[in-house]
Amino acid sequence: MKNSILAALLLISFGSHGAVDPVKKRMDQMAKEIEKKVITWRRDFHEHPELGNREFRTSEKIATHLKALGLDVKTGVAKTGVVAILKGGKPGPVIALRADMDGLPVTERVDVPFVSKVTTEYNGQQTGVMHACGHDGHVAILMGVAEVLAGVKSEVKGTIKFIFQPAEEGAPQGEEGGAALMIKEGVLENPKVDAIFGLHLNAQTPIGQIKYRPGGTMAAVDFFSVKVKGKQSHGAYPWLSIDPIVTASQIVNNLQTIVSRKLDLTSGAAVVTVGAIHGGIRQNIIPEEVNMMGTIRYLDAPMQKVIHDNLRQVAEKTAESQGAKADVKIDVMYPVTYNDPTLTDQMVGSLEEVAGKDNVLLTPAVTGAEDFSFFQQKVPGLFFFLGGAPLNKSQAQTAPHHTPDFYIDEGGFELGIRAFCHLVVDYAEQHKSAKVSSR
Repeated sequence: MKNSILAALLLISFGSHGAVDPVKKRMDQMAKEIEKKVITWRRDFHEHPELGNREFRTSEKIATHLKALGLDVKTGVAKTGVVAILKGGKPGPVIALRADMDGLPVTERVDVPFVSKVTTEYNGQQTGVMHACGHDGHVAILMGVAEVLAGVKSEVKGTIKFIFQPAEEGAPQGEEGGAALMIKEGVLENPKVDAIFGLHLNAQTPIGQIKYRPGGTMAAVDFFSVKVKGKQSHGAYPWLSIDPIVTASQIVNNLQTIVSRKLDLTSGAAVVTVGAIHGGIRQNIIPEEVNMMGTIRYLDAPMQKVIHDNLRQVAEKTAESQGAKADVKIDVMYPVTYNDPTLTDQMVGSLEEVAGKDNVLLTPAVTGAEDFSFFQQKVPGLFFFLGGAPLNKSQAQTAPHHTPDFYIDEGGFELGIRAFCHLVVDYAEQHKSAKVSSR
């Protein structure tokens, strides 16, 4: 009886997540020691961003570091991806950690010494290239995690698979890429992954905070294009034309009724956005054709068919009412980013341990998308958000992701390293306990 009481008191005192675990203490200290190195890596990647499926320099630097740690490294996965295996000194599960590597076709305006000056041609247009979503930080953090876990290799339970993924923002036209291609090439097999974890730096979340959500966390995303075909005429004689510009304008307006009038929004948020429209070449010529493209977002999977059917109907019938024709193409892209509820509940304590309970917060679902969702379709996964906004700035003062003024404060990187490391240790321990208790 006395022994049982003592065991209970020890559990209360130390906590189920090993508050005085010596391995965690060593990892925390190592994370602190390599923070400057991680920041240096991040700044280098930021200054030399590369678009999806073209991350050649990035992947080379990653692979060089991982090989120096003694890991089993494979390159050229899904074009430019890097996958490394760390085999722990003790038996346990296979845990995957993922970081995305690609930048965006955005011209940077942030005044930092490591500003990107890279330019390229994207979809026929000259543009700058920028890490405008924080992927440079994701890569640097995971490189740091690999170094920390390699340093305690003998104490690690199980196998860690580090996945550095290209083309999260989408592959170039006509190419496959991203998480879907990595899965197709077997990244979750040999050894078979039991669970996967990923993080995303967030410019609107204060440093020191971690946000998460069980279940649907980020929206599914589809892309669409509409080609409106009319009849060309001199701009002075519009009655001789079938004006595709006017028709396209009406289609844009009518598409807004899909979300507001066709969807049960109590089931989840949805968005239909036209992001680009191109037509005409001169001010006094009504063109023959207008092309538009946009994105669809939804958090409730059954919404997909409703949106697709109505988008086609609205575009085609609006064009028909003007004597024009609309050709609609819809590409299904990413599914809903879905955090396995059981895994999420199991691992929240690990996040609270590194950040403090008051700094680990539930977040509303967001209509941004993530191709981490493909991994979650295959194995249980947890994707969380790491604060990257300076403490002295409000959300309104920080530029959103995918913009020229996007900025991530590096003060949260150490927390990101520690969070990943603690998740690995705790999942391996709980996975072992679950196996034992199920026998």
